[in-house]
Amino acid sequence: MITGALRQTGRLFALAAEVARAIFRRPFQFREFVEQFWFIASVTILPAALVSIPFGAVIALQVGSLTQQLGAQSFTGGASVLAVVQQASPLIVALLIAGAAGSAICADLGSRTIREELDAMEVMGVSPVQRLVVPRVLATMGVAVLLNGLISVVGILGGYAFNVFLQDGTPGAYLSSFSALAQLPDLYVSELKALVFGFIAGVVAAYRGLNPRGGPKGVGDAVNQSVVITFLLLFFVNMVMTGVYLQLVPPKGG
Repeated sequence: MITGALRQTGRLFALAAEVARAIFRRPFQFREFVEQFWFIASVTILPAALVSIPFGAVIALQVGSLTQQLGAQSFTGGASVLAVVQQASPLIVALLIAGAAGSAICADLGSRTIREELDAMEVMGVSPVQRLVVPRVLATMGVAVLLNGLISVVGILGGYAFNVFLQDGTPGAYLSSFSALAQLPDLYVSELKALVFGFIAGVVAAYRGLNPRGGPKGVGDAVNQSVVITFLLLFFVNMVMTGVYLQLVPPKGG
Protein backbone atom coordinates (compact mmCIF):
# COMPACT_ATOMS: atom_id res chain seq x y z
CA MET A 1 0.00 0.00 0.00
CA ILE A 2 2.80 2.42 0.89
CA THR A 3 4.67 1.61 -2.31
CA GLY A 4 1.53 2.16 -4.37
CA ALA A 5 0.83 5.50 -2.66
CA LEU A 6 4.39 6.67 -3.27
CA ARG A 7 4.17 5.59 -6.90
CA GLN A 8 0.92 7.49 -7.38
CA THR A 9 2.42 10.55 -5.71
CA GLY A 10 5.45 10.41 -7.96
CA ARG A 11 3.27 10.18 -11.07
CA LEU A 12 1.21 13.13 -9.88
CA PHE A 13 4.34 15.26 -9.43
CA ALA A 14 5.64 14.09 -12.80
CA LEU A 15 2.40 15.23 -14.45
CA ALA A 16 2.63 18.59 -12.65
CA ALA A 17 6.19 19.05 -13.96
CA GLU A 18 5.13 18.04 -17.47
CA VAL A 19 2.25 20.52 -17.38
CA ALA A 20 4.58 23.29 -16.18
CA ARG A 21 6.92 22.60 -19.10
CA ALA A 22 4.14 22.29 -21.66
CA ILE A 23 2.69 25.70 -20.72
CA PHE A 24 5.52 27.38 -22.62
CA ARG A 25 5.45 24.96 -25.54
CA ARG A 26 3.85 25.87 -28.84
CA PRO A 27 1.28 25.64 -30.29
CA PHE A 28 -0.88 26.91 -27.47
CA GLN A 29 -4.49 25.71 -27.57
CA PHE A 30 -6.09 29.13 -27.14
CA ARG A 31 -9.58 28.13 -28.23
CA GLU A 32 -9.67 25.22 -25.79
CA PHE A 33 -8.42 27.54 -23.05
CA VAL A 34 -11.19 30.10 -23.71
CA GLU A 35 -13.88 27.42 -23.77
CA GLN A 36 -12.69 25.88 -20.50
CA PHE A 37 -12.26 29.30 -18.88
CA TRP A 38 -15.81 30.27 -19.76
CA PHE A 39 -17.23 26.95 -18.59
CA ILE A 40 -15.42 27.04 -15.24
CA ALA A 41 -16.36 30.68 -14.69
CA SER A 42 -20.01 30.03 -15.55
CA VAL A 43 -20.35 27.25 -12.95
CA THR A 44 -18.45 29.01 -10.14
CA ILE A 45 -19.17 32.76 -10.25
CA LEU A 46 -22.72 32.67 -8.87
CA PRO A 47 -21.99 30.08 -6.13
CA ALA A 48 -18.88 32.06 -5.17
CA ALA A 49 -20.86 35.28 -4.73
CA LEU A 50 -23.61 33.52 -2.78
CA VAL A 51 -21.21 31.66 -0.50
CA SER A 52 -18.99 34.68 0.21
CA ILE A 53 -21.84 36.73 1.71
CA PRO A 54 -22.59 34.38 4.64
CA PHE A 55 -18.87 33.72 5.09
CA GLY A 56 -18.16 37.43 5.45
CA ALA A 57 -21.19 37.87 7.67
CA VAL A 58 -20.26 35.02 10.01
CA ILE A 59 -16.68 36.25 10.31
CA ALA A 60 -17.83 39.82 10.97
CA LEU A 61 -20.38 38.72 13.57
CA GLN A 62 -17.96 36.41 15.35
CA VAL A 63 -15.05 38.84 15.31
CA GLY A 64 -17.34 41.71 16.29
CA SER A 65 -18.69 39.78 19.25
CA LEU A 66 -15.18 38.84 20.37
CA THR A 67 -13.76 42.35 20.03
CA GLN A 68 -16.77 43.74 21.89
CA GLN A 69 -16.06 41.43 24.79
CA LEU A 70 -12.43 42.52 24.81
CA GLY A 71 -13.25 46.23 24.52
CA ALA A 72 -11.59 46.53 21.12
CA GLN A 73 -14.63 46.98 18.92
CA SER A 74 -12.84 49.60 16.83
CA PHE A 75 -10.64 46.82 15.36
CA THR A 76 -13.56 44.75 14.09
CA GLY A 77 -13.20 45.95 10.51
CA GLY A 78 -9.49 45.26 10.21
CA ALA A 79 -9.71 41.82 11.80
CA SER A 80 -12.70 40.82 9.66
CA VAL A 81 -11.11 42.00 6.43
CA LEU A 82 -7.84 40.20 7.17
CA ALA A 83 -9.71 36.98 7.94
CA VAL A 84 -11.74 37.22 4.72
CA VAL A 85 -8.87 38.20 2.43
CA GLN A 86 -6.13 35.96 3.82
CA GLN A 87 -8.07 32.82 4.73
CA ALA A 88 -11.77 32.68 3.84
CA SER A 89 -11.49 33.86 0.24
CA PRO A 90 -8.73 31.44 -0.89
CA LEU A 91 -10.43 28.54 0.89
CA ILE A 92 -13.78 29.27 -0.78
CA VAL A 93 -11.94 29.38 -4.10
CA ALA A 94 -10.33 26.03 -3.29
CA LEU A 95 -13.66 24.40 -2.46
CA LEU A 96 -15.42 25.72 -5.56
CA ILE A 97 -12.59 25.02 -7.98
CA ALA A 98 -12.07 21.50 -6.66
CA GLY A 99 -15.75 20.66 -6.31
CA ALA A 100 -17.15 22.20 -9.49
CA ALA A 101 -14.31 22.66 -11.98
CA GLY A 102 -12.09 19.79 -10.84
CA SER A 103 -14.86 17.21 -10.91
CA ALA A 104 -15.92 18.33 -14.41
CA ILE A 105 -12.34 18.16 -15.71
CA CYS A 106 -11.81 14.73 -14.19
CA ALA A 107 -15.06 13.37 -15.62
CA ASP A 108 -14.31 14.78 -19.08
CA LEU A 109 -10.78 13.40 -19.27
CA GLY A 110 -11.85 10.11 -17.70
CA SER A 111 -14.56 9.56 -20.28
CA ARG A 112 -12.12 10.35 -23.06
CA THR A 113 -9.62 7.90 -21.57
CA ILE A 114 -12.01 4.94 -21.38
CA ARG A 115 -13.13 5.65 -24.96
CA GLU A 116 -9.44 5.47 -25.94
CA GLU A 117 -9.50 8.95 -27.44
CA LEU A 118 -6.24 9.84 -25.72
CA ASP A 119 -4.55 6.72 -27.09
CA ALA A 120 -5.68 7.75 -30.58
CA MET A 121 -4.23 11.22 -30.04
CA GLU A 122 -0.88 9.74 -29.04
CA VAL A 123 -0.90 7.51 -32.12
CA MET A 124 -1.39 10.64 -34.26
CA GLY A 125 1.54 12.31 -32.50
CA VAL A 126 -0.58 14.74 -30.46
CA SER A 127 0.29 15.16 -26.80
CA PRO A 128 -2.86 14.84 -24.62
CA VAL A 129 -1.15 16.87 -21.91
CA GLN A 130 -0.46 19.82 -24.19
CA ARG A 131 -3.73 19.55 -26.10
CA LEU A 132 -6.17 18.92 -23.23
CA VAL A 133 -4.55 19.22 -19.81
CA VAL A 134 -2.62 22.49 -20.14
CA PRO A 135 -5.61 24.62 -21.26
CA ARG A 136 -7.72 23.22 -18.43
CA VAL A 137 -5.05 23.84 -15.79
CA LEU A 138 -4.47 27.40 -17.01
CA ALA A 139 -8.23 27.98 -17.04
CA THR A 140 -8.58 26.85 -13.43
CA MET A 141 -5.69 29.10 -12.43
CA GLY A 142 -7.15 32.14 -14.18
CA VAL A 143 -10.66 31.62 -12.85
CA ALA A 144 -9.31 31.01 -9.34
CA VAL A 145 -7.50 34.36 -9.32
CA LEU A 146 -10.57 36.24 -10.56
CA LEU A 147 -12.88 34.40 -8.16
CA ASN A 148 -10.60 35.26 -5.27
CA GLY A 149 -10.97 38.97 -6.00
CA LEU A 150 -14.74 38.65 -6.35
CA ILE A 151 -15.10 36.70 -3.10
CA SER A 152 -12.90 39.16 -1.22
CA VAL A 153 -14.95 42.15 -2.34
CA VAL A 154 -18.34 40.54 -1.72
CA GLY A 155 -17.21 39.07 1.61
CA ILE A 156 -15.88 42.41 2.83
CA LEU A 157 -19.08 44.19 1.80
CA GLY A 158 -21.19 41.54 3.52
CA GLY A 159 -19.14 41.79 6.69
CA TYR A 160 -19.37 45.59 6.60
CA ALA A 161 -23.16 45.50 6.24
CA PHE A 162 -23.67 43.01 9.05
CA ASN A 163 -21.27 44.86 11.37
CA VAL A 164 -22.84 48.25 10.77
CA PHE A 165 -26.51 47.26 10.71
CA LEU A 166 -26.64 44.33 13.15
CA GLN A 167 -23.87 45.09 15.63
CA ASP A 168 -24.25 48.87 15.75
CA GLY A 169 -20.74 49.42 14.45
CA THR A 170 -19.77 52.70 12.85
CA PRO A 171 -18.65 52.87 9.23
CA GLY A 172 -15.76 55.17 10.13
CA ALA A 173 -14.34 52.80 12.73
CA TYR A 174 -14.70 49.83 10.37
CA LEU A 175 -12.84 51.56 7.55
CA SER A 176 -10.18 53.14 9.76
CA SER A 177 -9.28 49.83 11.41
CA PHE A 178 -9.16 48.23 7.96
CA SER A 179 -6.64 50.79 6.74
CA ALA A 180 -4.68 50.55 9.98
CA LEU A 181 -4.21 46.77 9.97
CA ALA A 182 -4.44 45.63 6.33
CA GLN A 183 -1.62 45.99 3.81
CA LEU A 184 -1.01 45.17 0.16
CA PRO A 185 0.99 41.95 0.82
CA ASP A 186 -2.20 40.52 2.35
CA LEU A 187 -3.87 40.81 -1.05
CA TYR A 188 -0.79 39.53 -2.85
CA VAL A 189 -0.58 36.35 -0.79
CA SER A 190 -4.31 35.81 -1.19
CA GLU A 191 -4.03 35.96 -4.99
CA LEU A 192 -0.92 33.76 -4.91
CA LYS A 193 -2.82 31.19 -2.87
CA ALA A 194 -5.65 31.23 -5.40
CA LEU A 195 -3.18 30.77 -8.28
CA VAL A 196 -1.48 27.83 -6.57
CA PHE A 197 -4.81 26.30 -5.58
CA GLY A 198 -6.02 26.51 -9.17
CA PHE A 199 -2.89 24.77 -10.41
CA ILE A 200 -3.15 21.99 -7.84
CA ALA A 201 -6.86 21.44 -8.46
CA GLY A 202 -6.35 21.29 -12.22
CA VAL A 203 -3.38 18.91 -12.05
CA VAL A 204 -5.02 16.52 -9.56
CA ALA A 205 -8.26 16.43 -11.56
CA ALA A 206 -6.35 15.82 -14.79
CA TYR A 207 -4.23 13.08 -13.21
CA ARG A 208 -7.21 11.16 -11.89
CA GLY A 209 -9.04 11.66 -15.18
CA LEU A 210 -6.10 10.29 -17.16
CA ASN A 211 -5.86 7.22 -14.91
CA PRO A 212 -9.35 5.81 -14.27
CA ARG A 213 -9.86 2.17 -13.38
CA GLY A 214 -12.69 -0.18 -14.22
CA GLY A 215 -14.59 1.55 -17.01
CA PRO A 216 -17.43 4.03 -16.40
CA LYS A 217 -17.65 3.16 -12.71
CA GLY A 218 -13.95 3.89 -12.43
CA VAL A 219 -14.54 7.37 -13.83
CA GLY A 220 -17.04 8.10 -11.05
CA ASP A 221 -14.62 6.80 -8.46
CA ALA A 222 -11.84 8.92 -9.98
CA VAL A 223 -14.01 12.04 -9.70
CA ASN A 224 -14.67 11.40 -6.02
CA GLN A 225 -10.99 10.68 -5.37
CA SER A 226 -9.87 13.82 -7.19
CA VAL A 227 -12.12 16.05 -5.08
CA VAL A 228 -11.02 14.46 -1.79
CA ILE A 229 -7.31 14.51 -2.69
CA THR A 230 -7.56 18.12 -3.85
CA PHE A 231 -9.23 19.21 -0.61
CA LEU A 232 -6.50 17.56 1.47
CA LEU A 233 -3.69 19.06 -0.60
CA LEU A 234 -5.19 22.53 -0.66
CA PHE A 235 -5.74 22.74 3.07
CA PHE A 236 -2.18 21.53 3.69
CA VAL A 237 -0.71 23.98 1.18
CA ASN A 238 -2.79 26.79 2.70
CA MET A 239 -1.34 26.03 6.13
CA VAL A 240 2.22 26.05 4.76
CA MET A 241 1.79 29.26 2.76
CA THR A 242 0.12 31.04 5.69
CA GLY A 243 2.94 30.03 8.04
CA VAL A 244 5.62 31.16 5.59
CA TYR A 245 3.84 34.46 4.94
CA LEU A 246 3.45 35.27 8.62
CA GLN A 247 7.15 34.59 9.17
CA LEU A 248 8.37 36.64 6.20
CA VAL A 249 5.97 39.61 6.21
CA PRO A 250 5.72 41.56 9.48
CA PRO A 251 2.22 42.69 10.47
CA LYS A 252 1.37 46.31 9.81
CA GLY A 253 2.09 48.38 12.87
CA GLY A 254 3.97 45.48 14.48
